[in-house]
Amino acid sequence: MDDPTDETGETGGAGAPPPPSAEPLRRALGERYLTYALSTIMHRALPDARDGLKPVQRRILYAMRELRLGSGGAFRKSAKIAGDVMGNYHPHGDAAIYDAMARLAQDFVMRYPLVDGQGNFGNIDGDSPAAARYTEARMTVLAEALMEGLAEDAVDFRDTYDGSLREPAVLPAAFPNLLANGASGIAVGMATNIPPHNLGELLAAALHLIEDPEAGDDSLLEHIPGPDFPTGGVLVEPRESVAEAYRTGRGAFRLRARWEREDLGRGQWQVVVTEIPYQVQKSRLIEKIAELIQTRKVPPLADVRDESAGDVRIVLEPRSRNVDPEVLMAALFRNSDLEVRVPLNMNVLIDGVTPGVCSLRELLRAFLDHRRDVLQRRARHRLGRIAHRLEVLEGFLLAFLNLDRVIDIIRYDDAPKAALMYEDWSPARQEAIPRATSEDDYASPLAGVDRGALEALPDAEAAAPDGEEVPKRYAPGRLSDVQAEAILNMRLRSLRRLEEIELKAERDRLREERAGLEALLGDDARQWTRIAEELREVQANFGAGAPGGARRTSLAEAGHVEEVPIEAMIEREPVTVVCSQMGWIRALSGHVALDKELKYKDGDGPRFLFHAETTDRLILFGSNGRAYTLSVSSLPGGRGMGEPVRLSVDLPNEAEIVTLLIHRPGAKLLVASSKGDGFVAPESEVVAQTRAGKQVLNLRAPAVARVVKRVTGDMVAVVGENRKMLVFPVADLPEMARGKGVRLQKYKDGGLADATTFESTEGLAWKDPAGRTRTETDLTEWRAARATAGRMAPRGFPRDNRFT
Repeated sequence: MDDPTDETGETGGAGAPPPPSAEPLRRALGERYLTYALSTIMHRALPDARDGLKPVQRRILYAMRELRLGSGGAFRKSAKIAGDVMGNYHPHGDAAIYDAMARLAQDFVMRYPLVDGQGNFGNIDGDSPAAARYTEARMTVLAEALMEGLAEDAVDFRDTYDGSLREPAVLPAAFPNLLANGASGIAVGMATNIPPHNLGELLAAALHLIEDPEAGDDSLLEHIPGPDFPTGGVLVEPRESVAEAYRTGRGAFRLRARWEREDLGRGQWQVVVTEIPYQVQKSRLIEKIAELIQTRKVPPLADVRDESAGDVRIVLEPRSRNVDPEVLMAALFRNSDLEVRVPLNMNVLIDGVTPGVCSLRELLRAFLDHRRDVLQRRARHRLGRIAHRLEVLEGFLLAFLNLDRVIDIIRYDDAPKAALMYEDWSPARQEAIPRATSEDDYASPLAGVDRGALEALPDAEAAAPDGEEVPKRYAPGRLSDVQAEAILNMRLRSLRRLEEIELKAERDRLREERAGLEALLGDDARQWTRIAEELREVQANFGAGAPGGARRTSLAEAGHVEEVPIEAMIEREPVTVVCSQMGWIRALSGHVALDKELKYKDGDGPRFLFHAETTDRLILFGSNGRAYTLSVSSLPGGRGMGEPVRLSVDLPNEAEIVTLLIHRPGAKLLVASSKGDGFVAPESEVVAQTRAGKQVLNLRAPAVARVVKRVTGDMVAVVGENRKMLVFPVADLPEMARGKGVRLQKYKDGGLADATTFESTEGLAWKDPAGRTRTETDLTEWRAARATAGRMAPRGFPRDNRFT
């Protein structure tokens, strides 16, 4: 590279190259990020569609096979297994390897575990496995089925990361492990999430696809109705949604916990949850339910207990025996992880290289095509072994026919292998050769031939004295290198007559097997028949009739869980709601007299006092323009002073309570600000679902919400701080769920003091300074168009400018 400095030693001379642009850096970053992304996608996050394993999982199983940790053998320390995987095959940390191995052993994660773990490998509560030095592991029978055929050239092998060893690029996979155990992973720009399925159903669908290669996705659903989770549960996703998810490769399944009503006698009962949704931690689930009880979001639930031992048993106690258990569980399904949505994203490496989202049919097709490739490779491998064995058997039989001559050569010749290969073993030739009784009588067939050269190059062609050549491979009347080597390695006990009979029988069997394999490789129909037989064998061993093979997740029809009315969840009882000036709220049992003297904190006094029922909901409107909703059943009892209402809703400290009233479905509210703007709001639109409330009246400082009253008539009366009153029809106000509203009354100074609604036929009523109720029916003097200034209030109108 040229030096960018000039003769003076400073940069920027005439011969200096221009400064590098940002384009090479952008290209370099792009190439490196693409390399990282491809590495993450292919070698870490996405499983192979053929064996359903990620590289780390495949390497763990292969390392266990190399350690001879079969299902019937002894256990080995997990630290040893993780260390071998890290040192030989997987260039990552041992912690990640052990975590992946522990997952393969967890029966609450894997529908069909591939690792048989001994020790603490975690539990459904979310506890982590013990350290690798404390646990032991070996393969399961299903893991061995995944690797059946590795020694028979069933799959390709590749170099490990350091080139010192070889590892399989994919496992033969005797069953569709990808769908049976599922997979999840997050790569760069893509992810995968495949739930587990029932193996017997998968094999039935695969057999159906073999019988009818053109079968569609709908016909496969007759065999695979949906996922089958190791933790059971109830799948409540509609069949149409399941079919669409399997057809497109993307979707989600609604999964609920399994529960039952347990009778305790004398009318008492409790709900017992026996199965929880997949990948939901039991301890976290119970904490969430306990939080729902504490915050009274599910009023009919009184208590939750965990009575689990080896199985799952979560006890839910109702607050009253009159509660409908279906209603109780519907509320819990809506507010807790007793119901979850399990995503489906079948994004896999289709051929081990190319990522793609596949349908259910495409995944089964990829598995079957892989099984066919494995079958063909194993058949060709077996043909090669048979050819080699037949060659050896032909040599053995030829040696048995000329046993004396073979013994002479081995006994007296200096280069017996070369002599055996050069000897003409035709019957006429052998009859002409006398048997040697001593070394002097023995005539070597290689007399005069360079024996050293023959021994050094037994496969090389060597000229014989009569112009013939030593045969390089087997030919009629000659022995090949393989045959000669096998004869020389033969044990003396094999020279008995019975051995010759057994060799002929073995030769005949191998010839018959070779014919069958050649016919198999030449006929597609035979290949698919053989694959179907293998799948039926796996189905018999691990299907529905095998231990643990029956479906665990049942199917049920259920619509979306709607919000359960609170009236249906709690028992209706009369109460008296008390809210003080400082915002302390409580509920007294029964309807007490509203003029009863109650106790309050020092410096506090009464503000709101009214009768209600436990099934009611309260609307609290703050001066910040937000509406909050409270459940009467969740209010603290009346034995003490209550609790600050700000503990139940997120009402800011600087905001005041404008009003507190019982929600009446179908009613409407008159909402107005201190600036004199307002509108009519339906109460159903004001009800909030969260602690944060719902913004109803839009305000701009320093304006605050001043009036929130239920609409009870057809006219509106407004009075300002200037004591001017205006009356106009309610119909002049817009009805909206949220906004600033329109001008109610025009003010030169000050703002809105109060507003109310009334029936025009009944007149406007207020209390005079003496406490007497006064009603004015002739309001012609104050009636005018909305947004006008109005006229001075009637004589005797309260000095505080309020109607009530």
